[in-house]
Amino acid sequence: MAAVYKSLSGTSTRIPTTNGVPVKKNKQRVLILSSRGVTYRHRHLLNDLYALLPHSRKDAKLDTKTKLYQLNEVADLYSCNNVMFFEARKGKDLYIWMSKAPNGPTIKCHMQNLHTTSELHFPGNCLRGSRPVLSFDATFESAPYLVLMKELLSHIFGVPKGARKTKPFVDHVMGFTIADGKIWIRCFEIRENAVSKSDLQAQAVDGADKEPRVAGTKGETKVSLVEIGPRFILTPIVILESSFGGPVIYENKEFVSPNQIRSELRLSKAGRYNQRSEQRIERKAKTGGLGLRTGHEKPIGELEDRVLFA
Repeated sequence: MAAVYKSLSGTSTRIPTTNGVPVKKNKQRVLILSSRGVTYRHRHLLNDLYALLPHSRKDAKLDTKTKLYQLNEVADLYSCNNVMFFEARKGKDLYIWMSKAPNGPTIKCHMQNLHTTSELHFPGNCLRGSRPVLSFDATFESAPYLVLMKELLSHIFGVPKGARKTKPFVDHVMGFTIADGKIWIRCFEIRENAVSKSDLQAQAVDGADKEPRVAGTKGETKVSLVEIGPRFILTPIVILESSFGGPVIYENKEFVSPNQIRSELRLSKAGRYNQRSEQRIERKAKTGGLGLRTGHEKPIGELEDRVLFA
């Protein structure tokens, strides 16, 4: 039926060109899956990302956490050239692996402060299947590894034109900002509202001292950003040269594992407990020598009154 429609409509399958040079088509597909042990919040985050990325494909959970090179075969099976793998540990920590299959590179990040769309209750909304505008901070151009991360994030979160299940609309923005060595990711709706008469009068009053401005034009709109969700923070840990393997080309020396943080907290609490136990033992020793402890009487000496005047 597709061939009949093309023949009747007169459309051809010629490759589009610009000044005689064929235009390269952006073909990106993302495979989204997780490991065993994810919580309900992690699962809802995966569903939110799957809804925001119409060019993505969601697969079942991966049974192994060590043989991650098997993800390249799964991506090839579903014709995906990008992989987002969510690894859950101890039901608390969530790590995200972003890879360019099958040749790499691979970025491993620790995800913190994640909030799903259903938790935030933001008034913003966007059309399902629409394409986003990616906004990157200028800090991404300050270091080579940040340039690499920007390129990989643009391949994963940038929905190509004409991808499956996409709508010909651009109605939301995804912002990537770097602060404190972390990547802060937010999603906003591009909302256009008609300008009211009070806003036009205020603009006319503000611009009266500066330059003349024609106010009250018909069809004038006011553009604003309203957050949709989800929101989360990524802390880069390591960048590998190939897909889920290979030599390390970048390592974050300032990253501290959450297991180590919890271990130090337990040791600090244990140190306080040991100090209280030692103080208790010392107090018992002092009170025992004076006969102040219950059930322990002070020994009677020869110069006691009850011995001398018995």
